[in-house]
Amino acid sequence: MKNVPELFGSMVFNDKVMRTHLPKSVYEALQKTMTEGTALAPHVASVVANAMKDWAIEKGATHFTHWFQPMTGVNAEKHDSFLTPVDGGGVIMEFSGKELVKGEPDASSFPSGGLRATFEARGYTAWDPTSYAFIKDDTLYIPTAFCSYTGEVLDKKTPLLRSMDAISHQACRVLKLFGKETKRVVTTVGAEQEYFLIDAKDYAKRPDLILTGRTLFGAHAPKGQEMEDHYFGSIRPRVKAFMAELDEELWKLGIYAKTEHNEVAPCQHESAPVFCKANIAVDHNQLTMEIMKNVAQRHGLVCLLHEKPFEGINGSGKHNNWSIGTDSGENLLDPGKTPAENAQFLLFLTAVIKAVDDYQDLLRISVATAGNDHRLGANEAPPAIVSMYVGDELEAVLKSIVTGETCAAADRSRMNIGVTALPTIPKDTSDRNRTSPFAFTGNKFEFRMPGSSLNMACTNIMLNTAVAEELRQFADELEAAADFDAALAELVRREITAHQRIIFNGNGYGEEWPVEAEKRGLLNLKSTPEALPYYTSEKNVALFTRHNVYTPSEMASRQEICLEEYSKSLNIEGLTMVDMLRKQIIPACMSYSGKVAEGVAVKKSIGIDAPAEATLCAEVTAGTAKLMDCAQALETALSGVPAGGSVEVATYYCQAVLPRMEEARAASDAMEVKVGKADWPMPTYSDILYYL
Repeated sequence: MKNVPELFGSMVFNDKVMRTHLPKSVYEALQKTMTEGTALAPHVASVVANAMKDWAIEKGATHFTHWFQPMTGVNAEKHDSFLTPVDGGGVIMEFSGKELVKGEPDASSFPSGGLRATFEARGYTAWDPTSYAFIKDDTLYIPTAFCSYTGEVLDKKTPLLRSMDAISHQACRVLKLFGKETKRVVTTVGAEQEYFLIDAKDYAKRPDLILTGRTLFGAHAPKGQEMEDHYFGSIRPRVKAFMAELDEELWKLGIYAKTEHNEVAPCQHESAPVFCKANIAVDHNQLTMEIMKNVAQRHGLVCLLHEKPFEGINGSGKHNNWSIGTDSGENLLDPGKTPAENAQFLLFLTAVIKAVDDYQDLLRISVATAGNDHRLGANEAPPAIVSMYVGDELEAVLKSIVTGETCAAADRSRMNIGVTALPTIPKDTSDRNRTSPFAFTGNKFEFRMPGSSLNMACTNIMLNTAVAEELRQFADELEAAADFDAALAELVRREITAHQRIIFNGNGYGEEWPVEAEKRGLLNLKSTPEALPYYTSEKNVALFTRHNVYTPSEMASRQEICLEEYSKSLNIEGLTMVDMLRKQIIPACMSYSGKVAEGVAVKKSIGIDAPAEATLCAEVTAGTAKLMDCAQALETALSGVPAGGSVEVATYYCQAVLPRMEEARAASDAMEVKVGKADWPMPTYSDILYYL
């Protein structure tokens, strides 16, 4: 491997490259756009485009692409070469400012949720100068936004940038009240990406993994994760080789890959980066998922990013670590040594608490997918009830604000482990709560509900905009106050009192929590069809339109897209199950029972009773009949989808199709443990999870 500082960002048109390739005036204009969000003049774009092209060609690039994130949630790109014909049959390599700033991909085949019809094909990509261009696979990638011919937003990046502007504007208003002239406030994000690695040979024999990303059938292996020996365990050489190449590829692209380790489940791992600006973090995470899959293939592996690829063991999440800070580097969620006396911190903390309570439905919606529904509430993920963990110290501070009592100083002692050779270590003022969906972890919040395949933009759009709204309300009130300090104290006390129901430091897995949450009036939206109708509620439409993040039609389109995606996912899964049952599992069971029956008949012909074999044959025969019934019931359910609206269709899949799928799985898994291994038509969990 190359020298890491030299390797890092070597394929990125970053600040260092810009300084050497751009005239000073152009560099300064571009930097102002990147840091302050000001518009970029056309002549500046032309100079940047030419410099970008020259640099890319030096690096071996022959093509460029506008790289964007449509509502599919995955990356999209259309490649064009730098080649331009000239007289005499020759060519030159050109790249104009117009080509840099604007592209025209076909918009008709991307999800639009009714914003565009198939015959309305024109769409535009627009350069996002706040995110660095980079080179991958001999192509210059230009991060862009994506919109329709009529201006509706068709991507995930544009609303994220709008939400970042919204929270910046409102936070700057609040900071001004504290005597701070801040030009811009930024939200930062760090995404802990969980994933599975399995052998490509096993993957190729599992149609369910190929078509749906998860195993639709599979009996539990004799060993799962109960020994708790995989978490943070020694990394196998084959996986370590994958991680080493992954790091190198990510570092080239300026992605701050920092931490890697084994996760709880067999074959499960995690990669986590250093924090960066929210839109950059989203771009980097999208690239990370793509590169994980590509690198895995080169090692004879397949990277699974589904939220629940294997039943009975941990699924994979993507913890969204979120914070907010100024352009000068001040973390606005840092409580300092005396949080009870840190008025600015308490105000921003109050805004987050109020936002999570007021818009708990939006946070649940931001992680609502068919795959994540399998994960939420299981032992590796928080429940579907949104709540906040603030820790013992902050809980005591907030309680004192509500009651007016003096808050005792936090215990900031050091722990002596009892071994002379080991140093004493600082003791945190509170424990961690891994069951909490939204936990304060020192100077940031960790939102643990997002699924591993999720594009993080939606989660951060919701969070940024909700907090922006609360800051707006706070700024309006405090700007009009005659006595700022008195008004501030009363505002914090009032809002903490009103929203303390959202704070829960207990066990989110406990049976008593859903009962308690219901008493508090918290939502428990267990499935995607239950959650998504809240998307376009009156209060949520008012929120996004007020801050110019979404128009009402853009919100309706996203609700429609999410509902359609849910229904299509379950339809594909259902059809795949039927296909596997009809073509693989049922024939295998018939064949096996036939072999056993033949053996019984042969033994009886020579006077040997075989009661155990006869019983097994009868059990497999009966189980095969049940599988046929399950296949028929699932086919009937899939053919009975109502012609109603998207909510009705998604609800039908959830309530009518999904239960039939679960019955078919249970019947198949019961047969898997009876049919001989040589006769079972696909790799089992033991094969997949314990490859060498």
